[in-house]
Amino acid sequence: MNAPTSPELLHPMTHHRPDHLSNAHLDALEEETIFILREVAAAFERPTLLFSGGKDSLVMLKCAEKAFGTPATGGKIPYPLLMIDTGHNFHEVTDFRDARAAELGADLIVRSVEDSMARGTVRLAHPGESRNVHQSVTLLEAIEEFRFDALIGGARRDEEKARAKERIFSHRDSFGQWQPKDQRPELWTLFNTKLQPGEHFRVFPISNWT
Repeated sequence: MNAPTSPELLHPMTHHRPDHLSNAHLDALEEETIFILREVAAAFERPTLLFSGGKDSLVMLKCAEKAFGTPATGGKIPYPLLMIDTGHNFHEVTDFRDARAAELGADLIVRSVEDSMARGTVRLAHPGESRNVHQSVTLLEAIEEFRFDALIGGARRDEEKARAKERIFSHRDSFGQWQPKDQRPELWTLFNTKLQPGEHFRVFPISNWT
């Protein structure tokens, strides 16, 4: 005789915990992200939100919308969106990028790896080489051009071991490099945002998301 099987084991997606239990953790993560996005706006003079059109940047953009509002509600995201374009994006991605920025009334800056190639600052080993690894060059050029002091990115600590000890406010030196000894403690959600000329922060509001 077969043992009885509970309905939730047969159909696990139909079995839910009460809303006040299942949403609490997600609500806390979203509130943390919104707090960090507002903290960046308050602490820095020239921040920007990195936007690729991928899932992580879309989550951050939605949280920024909740943090600051939209033109329809009398608000606006107070810093521009920055996309580093490899030149290999599907047109649906760039069309959606433009539409979303227009919908939010957000300023959009696009800088291209192809432009870096034209300047000679990026050189491919062969025509078929991925341009993704060269986006950092174009990004550093954009930082210098606009003098950004904080770049909001969508990295998460669970993505890879190298990010496990990454701070939410991650200090970068004048060469754009991460120096472990220069990272600041982040106790009790207090962030040290002091910078020297030429330095900047990479800020990761969804660090604790999975």
